[in-house]
Amino acid sequence: MHSTQAFTQIDRFKRWFTVSALCLIAAANSWSQEPNWPSHPVRLVVSSSAGGGTDMYARILSQSLGEFYKQQFIVDNKPGASGNIGAAFVAHAAADGYTFLVSANTALTINGSLYKNLSYDAEKDFTPIARVLGPLVLVVPQGSPIKSFQDLIDWGKKEPGQLSFGSAGTGSTTYLGVRMIEEKTGAQFLHAPYKGVAPAYQDLLAGQLKFMLPDTASSLALINSGKLTPLASEYKSPLLPKIPSFAELGYPSINTHSSFSLVAPSGTPSAVIQSLNQTLNNLAQNKAFLSKLQDQGLMPESISLSALSTSMNKERSEYASLIKRNNIEASD
Repeated sequence: MHSTQAFTQIDRFKRWFTVSALCLIAAANSWSQEPNWPSHPVRLVVSSSAGGGTDMYARILSQSLGEFYKQQFIVDNKPGASGNIGAAFVAHAAADGYTFLVSANTALTINGSLYKNLSYDAEKDFTPIARVLGPLVLVVPQGSPIKSFQDLIDWGKKEPGQLSFGSAGTGSTTYLGVRMIEEKTGAQFLHAPYKGVAPAYQDLLAGQLKFMLPDTASSLALINSGKLTPLASEYKSPLLPKIPSFAELGYPSINTHSSFSLVAPSGTPSAVIQSLNQTLNNLAQNKAFLSKLQDQGLMPESISLSALSTSMNKERSEYASLIKRNNIEASD
């Protein structure tokens, strides 16, 4: 009797398991076949405050994706903790195709090597969809006695630790890029961390800082107005055609950059991920969309999902190595 009851329970479990599995498969199939996605507004959580390169990219996405999908894509800024607040929020959000993260590479490929107790794992908790690059540009305030990149290096060697530069924090590319310059040239500078690039720009323009290495997107208006003078850039940019790249100056291995990515919580329906990736790759070939990005100093990467994931993992490894070599620790 006892044996019969056991077999009966096992049989019931098998039937329950089969029905449950079929339900899950049906749900997955219905997602992949849903013709109306998105059927209600989509939230783009931005891991930084308004006005920076990340926010600019998010607003371009919001407008362009909204027009394409005939649905609202709402920008929701959640800044703080070097991008960790916004990233953690999305990492733990429902993976239903209606919440995404737009973040600089700080939260996606750098912070994991700086912070010991993050509440998210950027590699495991997110699925990359699209990315644009924001080349870094070395700038000094108008009237600076530093007239070239070599001037800066010579000064940094002659008076190590005296020339001050501002950054958006220890985990930012605006800081790590300068550390890479120090590593490759032997110069040394004085770091002044800020909670974002906006207050750093204020002190740079006031002459309290001697230089910065921000992304082109956030510095372009100040460069065009003559308030900042660019000396070198990571890539040769059509927006700054007369400014030499680090490679042209003899430093091809100075290759840190700022990037801004659209990622989804892991588990988001693959059909949604693929749709967005394909849409943005197609838009990258559209002159109007491309012009919007280029006007902000942004360069789209039109690559497959697997290639994007591989590229971000490689970047994650390179930053981890830089941070370890230089014993860099988070300051916030």
